[in-house]
Parts: sequence; C-alpha cells; structure tokens
Amino acid sequence: MVEKKYEYSITDDKIIEKIVDDENINLNHMVLVKGTGLPEHYSNSNVYMIIVRGEMTLQLNEQEPHLYTKGDIINIPYKTKMNVKNLDEEVLEFFVVKSPNPKNYKERE
Repeated sequence: MVEKKYEYSITDDKIIEKIVDDENINLNHMVLVKGTGLPEHYSNSNVYMIIVRGEMTLQLNEQEPHLYTKGDIINIPYKTKMNVKNLDEEVLEFFVVKSPNPKNYKERE
C-alpha cells in the first residue's frame, strides 16, 4: 500500500489530538467547547488553521481579536503570539497544519 491512512475523532467533547507528525508536517485536530481555548503561546512554525465548525476568536500578538468561521483558513507566521478561544455557543472544530514540522524548522537568516 503506497498511501497512509490517518483518522481523527468525531466528537463534540473537547479534544486535542496529533494526527500526523512526520518529517514534512505536523497536523493536529482540535475541538473546543464554549468557554475553552488553548494556552497563550507562540507559533513554532508556519501555521495554517482550517476551521471546519463553529467560530474561533483569535488574537495574534497585540492586535484586537478577530472572529473566524467555518470555511476560513488562517495563515499565522512563525514566532507569532497566539491566543485561541471559543466564545460561541457552538462547538469549535479545526485542524492545525504546521509546515515544516516544528522539529525540522530552521530559522532563516
């Protein structure tokens, strides 16, 4: 078999799961219920967030928070301060793609 198959959970409960962690990318699947979020942190690679359900409140660096919804794909540069929250009634579900994989990221000079 040439291809690899990966699976992710189908749930309405809070979950953060690593789907792919290989030499090329890091792919995570996240579900956040109302009032939850991720700890504030800095991006450790080029980050792409793909919203598949709900509304994400995202604050980057010191800018005002922005609202992103189902169908949006957000690109966040390396070393950007991130604050991700679900302030909406609906469950927030999204995928995070990091490329290159942070373990292989070399800062450009």
